This record gives sequence, structure tokens and C-alpha cells, in this order.
Amino acid sequence: METFGIKTQVHFGEGSLKRLADMPYKRVLVITDPFVVESGMIDLITGPLEKGEAQYEIYSNVVPDAPVDKIADGVKKFLQYRPDALVAVGGGSAIDSSKAIREFASRMGADTHIPLIAIPTTSGTGSEVTSFAVVNDVEAQVKYPLVSDSLTAEEAILDAALVMSVPPAITADTGMDVFTHALEAYVSTAHNEFSAALAEKAIEICGVFLLRAYLDGSDTHARQKMHVASCMAGLAFNSAGLGITHSMAHQLGAVFHIPHGRANAMLLSHVIEFNSDINIRSRSRKEYPPVVKRYANIAHILGLSNYNKVMSVRSLVNWVQFMQKEMNIPLSIEELGTVQKDVYFASIEKMADAALRDTCTANNPRVPTKNDIMMIYAKLWSF
Repeated sequence: METFGIKTQVHFGEGSLKRLADMPYKRVLVITDPFVVESGMIDLITGPLEKGEAQYEIYSNVVPDAPVDKIADGVKKFLQYRPDALVAVGGGSAIDSSKAIREFASRMGADTHIPLIAIPTTSGTGSEVTSFAVVNDVEAQVKYPLVSDSLTAEEAILDAALVMSVPPAITADTGMDVFTHALEAYVSTAHNEFSAALAEKAIEICGVFLLRAYLDGSDTHARQKMHVASCMAGLAFNSAGLGITHSMAHQLGAVFHIPHGRANAMLLSHVIEFNSDINIRSRSRKEYPPVVKRYANIAHILGLSNYNKVMSVRSLVNWVQFMQKEMNIPLSIEELGTVQKDVYFASIEKMADAALRDTCTANNPRVPTKNDIMMIYAKLWSF
């Protein structure tokens, strides 16, 4: 038996932030990052809260990649303030931090029924609707994915007003994160009809609107579409899981601080080739693995279909690389210009070990060996 459910109530479209004024919660802890506060974006949150006569405090000590020491600080703030609701505002780091803060606070005796309202300010992680959170052990240089239904937010608010000022580079990184979430969920060994439908629609939206949002950040329609696609892709992988693109990207972020969406984009074409096995087909084999058909389906959705499945997969690989070039996402670690070659190759074995232990690896359509992972990391150095 399989089960599909959506725990999170999603409010979306123009004016959806008005939901904050209608909430029944009167003591709210807002968890966000310094940029949201300093830029004045926080006024879009506090205004409706004040209109609804809610008391609130703002905890803005959130930094990228949700390090465990900052989460511990947030737990202290939670236990001190004792809110009756949490409002998480920001990108994946702010939302993941909020999930972890609530989870760990509950283990220390806090009320376990404090609702979480997640409000993303980027269109990428889908964290507002998932049961996942990624925390970072800075000293060990390891990112740990947490998985529990108790992490899932009770409500999500998707309002394009919060993403209009996102710069092109972040639009590119987070947009390719959306695409990677949807694609990995679609080919996951745990995919189902519901996750597939959500993934297909998210991919269709990316194909039409991602480059538009990158080229013109003031395109409200494209921004709202990508915001919805991010949420749909999150629902897809929350049900079906992900794959080794994410397992490997987690390590690139932990060790070399490469933004998560960018790492996904850089790895994705290599992982598609590995999973489909189209470059090293055995002469004795009559058929390609089933994942080839699923990748070909995605190529068809993007309008890339060719006369056979293998050419369709190759077209998909080329499309990913085309999007990288069009949005100035590096194709290789070398192109980043921030990582020394000897340091990178010295880190590959450790990163491969961590990637194999990563929970995302379990649902990858092709079971990788340590050498497989190391080979993909090695290929990633130069294009």
C-alpha cells in the first residue's frame, strides 16, 4: 500500500500575505535572516501581524546552511519567548532552521503543537511543504538531512511580492534547484502517480518561466509561476524522495560552500548520464534501464523529443547545460574559480563516503558505488 498526503495548507497568489492578519495566533515568533530585516522586507510580514493584533518578536540570527550552533540559539529564544506560532520567513536556510528549532525545542519540553507558517522569499527549496530539513555541522564539514513528518509546516504562504527583488544569480540557482527537485522525484525509485503529476507540472513551468524570471526579475507572472513550481516540486520529492544529485550537492555545500541550487545544477547533467547509462551500454544488453524512458518523458515535456529515447536523454542533458550557460551558472568546479584543484581532489573520497550515507541516495534509480560517486566528482572538476 502507498500513501500520499499533503499536511500543509497552501495560500498562494496575489495578496496571500493577508493570511497573517487572519490567523488565530496572538503570540508569534518570526524567524528570519538579517537581510529580510535590513532590507525592510520584514514590513510585509509585520504589517499584517499588527493588523491582526498579534504580538510578535523577531529572531534574525539565521545564516546560510542552517549551522547547528545558530539552531541552538534559536531554541533558546523559542523556550524564552514561548510563542503560540512560528512564522519562518526566508530561503531554505530560514525555513529549515525554523523546522529544526521547533523540533529540538519540543524535545526539550516545549509544546509540540506549535504551528509553523512558512513563507519562502526564494523560489527554490520547496521547504515550506516538506518533511525535510538540512542542518550543517560546520566543524565536521557535513550536512545532515533531517526527515520527520513533525518537521512539516502547517501552513505555507506563496506571495510573489517577496521574490520580486531576488537578484538574477539567485533566481538561476534556486530555479535550477526547483528543476532538480522535480526531475529527481520523477525518476526516484519511490515515485508514484501523485508525485509524478506534481513533478511533471513543475518541470513544465520551469521550461516556460525560469529563463523569463532570470532575464526580467520584474516579470510578476513568471515570478509567481516559479514560486508555485517550487512548492509543487517540494510536494513531489516529499512523497518520492530525491537522488544522488542532492546527496553529492550536500557535500559540495558543506566542504566548499557552493550554494545548494548551483551545486545541483552543476551535477545534474553528469547524474543524468550516470543514471541512464547511455554512454557505456554493454553490447550484450538489449534494453536500456527503465529510467531512460522517464528521462525521455521529461524531454518530451520540455519540447526536446527526438526520434528515439536515447537521443531524447542526450537532448535533456544538453538542455540542462544550455540553461547553465544562459544563466551564467558554472559548468565545472574549475570555472567557479574559488576552489583549488589539489584541495578539491583531496576531498573527493571523503565527500563520496558522505554522499553514500546521505538519505537522498536510497531512492536513486541506479545504485552507485563509492567509485561511481568519486568518478562523477572528478568529472565535475572541468568541462
